[in-house]
Amino acid sequence: MQWLFAVLVIFVFQAATILVLEYKRPANAMAWLFILFLFPIVGFVLYYFLAREYQRRRRVRRRGGIDEQRRAEIIAKSHLISQPDQMPSPEFAHQERLFKLLRKAGAAPITGCNQTKVLTNAEKAYEAMLEAIRGARHHIHFSSYIIRDDETGRKFRDELIRKAEAGVQVRLLYDGIGSIKLGKAYFVPLQEAGVEYASFFPLRPAFMKKRMNYRNHRKILVVDGTKGFVGGINIGDEYLGKHPRLGFWRDTHLQLEGDAVYGLQEVFLKDWETATRRNPKDPEYFPVHQCTGREAVQIVAGGPNRRDDAIHETLFAALSVAKERIWITTPYFIPDAGIAMALKIAAMSGVDVRLIVPLVPDTYLVHAATMSYVDEMMSYGVRFWQYSRGFIHAKVVIVDRLMASVGTANMDLRSFFSNFETNALLFDAQRIGELEQDFLQDLRDSREIELSAFRKRPRSVKAKQALARMLSPLL
Repeated sequence: MQWLFAVLVIFVFQAATILVLEYKRPANAMAWLFILFLFPIVGFVLYYFLAREYQRRRRVRRRGGIDEQRRAEIIAKSHLISQPDQMPSPEFAHQERLFKLLRKAGAAPITGCNQTKVLTNAEKAYEAMLEAIRGARHHIHFSSYIIRDDETGRKFRDELIRKAEAGVQVRLLYDGIGSIKLGKAYFVPLQEAGVEYASFFPLRPAFMKKRMNYRNHRKILVVDGTKGFVGGINIGDEYLGKHPRLGFWRDTHLQLEGDAVYGLQEVFLKDWETATRRNPKDPEYFPVHQCTGREAVQIVAGGPNRRDDAIHETLFAALSVAKERIWITTPYFIPDAGIAMALKIAAMSGVDVRLIVPLVPDTYLVHAATMSYVDEMMSYGVRFWQYSRGFIHAKVVIVDRLMASVGTANMDLRSFFSNFETNALLFDAQRIGELEQDFLQDLRDSREIELSAFRKRPRSVKAKQALARMLSPLL
């Protein structure tokens, strides 16, 4: 009996530890307690290495935190929007609270000297990115969550090699888990050409330092400090529709020129410093921009090395002020209580709330968690469509004609609170209109979910979705 009592004491100690450490995140606590119940001892070991909060409020700020001197230089060079009446949409005249929040979120300013281009799907995005790389004269800063050693990955690699051999500074950053399949053979030519490359939190060190759960999900390309790219598209053949199961891949990327590129450059350099402990500095990284466009753009970066959860906060604030429509495209929908409530209240008050999610998933467990929210959200008036032409991976949010978000962050807990992510907020009517047309086309390529039919799904499916939802804080 003594051994049984000892086991009980150990279990209670482990459960209590999780409850104490996760008191601010009750959903996480319930998920880890469930795992602990299924796998005593082992579950706690996993929690220790995977779930302990990334020392984000302490150590990591020492590296990759905001460089105040650099920030001051950027602001001095930028064409800033400081008042609501300077925004393109007259609706902002009545949104002073939202405007103030946006100005403070993520410490990135709203800039008014920009020109943007929506790149629908990988073919257009790759073409524009490769063209920018070929035209580089001073530096190329490239970050991607996934890089494949396939035809597409090698095409980008070869262009980077050519520019490095021509004397251009080239830095390549990839995520240690997202790009775990990359072998040494991929990097040998890069190293020989003088390309600097680094893995962001590679598997073994990240596991030992309890950072494996925190991934760099960003996709950023900055060329000469004047042209930038951000969005949902990684580097690989599957994004061109060559995945044998998923087929056509629907995605959205964004090309930027102007002062918003400062924000992308700053994010890349922070990530590079976090991964390498090197902080390269050169005035040419932040050149004075020729103002060729007048679009207002804000770069919002989120991650565990920041004091706030800027992406979550900006999206929540925007959803809360919607009057006409909230249109969302996301491959994964696992909202926290705040985002879910904002969508429910908007739908109940007559706002047109629509979500497009995949019909064919790339990750079955995450998809099951996504579908577990459908019944609940639809009962409040939220409408769901499932994309049926292939796989939809775009991360786009449109709120009224007020603003739109395009970036790397999904509408899920991981993107809000764990991953390193970057979104671009757009306020130009023409650009919002282009995203609107893409959304309407995606609706035509989708099937709307009927609530009465959805509720008739088999009990086994409901059970799987319930289980996935319980584990969703960890996905």
